[in-house]
Amino acid sequence: MSATELRTIFERPALLADRSTHYCPGCGHGVVQRLIAEVLGELELGPRTIAVAPVGCAVFAYQDLMVDFVEAPHGRAPAVATGIRRVRPEAFVLTYQGDGDLAAIGTAEIIHAAARGERITAIFVNNGVYGMTGGQMAPTTLLGQRTTSTPAGRERIGTGSPLRMTELLAQIPGVAFAARGSVVDAAAIGRTRGYIERACRAQLNGAGFSIVEVLANCPVGWGLTPVDSLAWLRDRVLPEFPVGLLADRTGPPG
Repeated sequence: MSATELRTIFERPALLADRSTHYCPGCGHGVVQRLIAEVLGELELGPRTIAVAPVGCAVFAYQDLMVDFVEAPHGRAPAVATGIRRVRPEAFVLTYQGDGDLAAIGTAEIIHAAARGERITAIFVNNGVYGMTGGQMAPTTLLGQRTTSTPAGRERIGTGSPLRMTELLAQIPGVAFAARGSVVDAAAIGRTRGYIERACRAQLNGAGFSIVEVLANCPVGWGLTPVDSLAWLRDRVLPEFPVGLLADRTGPPG
């Protein structure tokens, strides 16, 4: 091949809509959704996927991922997904949720779906803030972090400490797979993709509930540039929320 010839080595996933993103510049949601589109496409799950996304920044997933979606009230995606699972046992059921949704308003729903071992795969995008509704503090906001509802920084007394939801869920026997990744750099994105694939396979193999938390950046909600938000993610967020595999019960019973 001559120096002037070009060849395609990577293409837009077929399940990712060919359109401009509605997310803010530098937002991590777009990266996560591309990974989901890649995995669902490679596993040939597009035609049988029914995804659920609630109110919040997750709402744009309806337009970006070319699979069937059902809208849920804020925090109620696991409950809606459970209903879908019961009436469509052959479907691949996915929830796409943010931290204000899964870790606050929907805490009860996610815990009890996990306790029941529902065959649902949850993608939990944690950017530590209520992005769509004005940048308020979320359960995963770091201590000292400024938000519109904690302008002087989050304090432990009165607002508590950051909640590690995936560690909490990983203890539940009904959880077949639980992991935490990030979008901080290319290597981390590759590992996160692997976690998403394993979580999807857990559902396909009938192992039970699976969840992948993805630590993502919210430049606007954090009041930072996209580049600086990635530095904050690396230096401040990852030490508070260690990445890696948290539970894997997908193997044969021991």
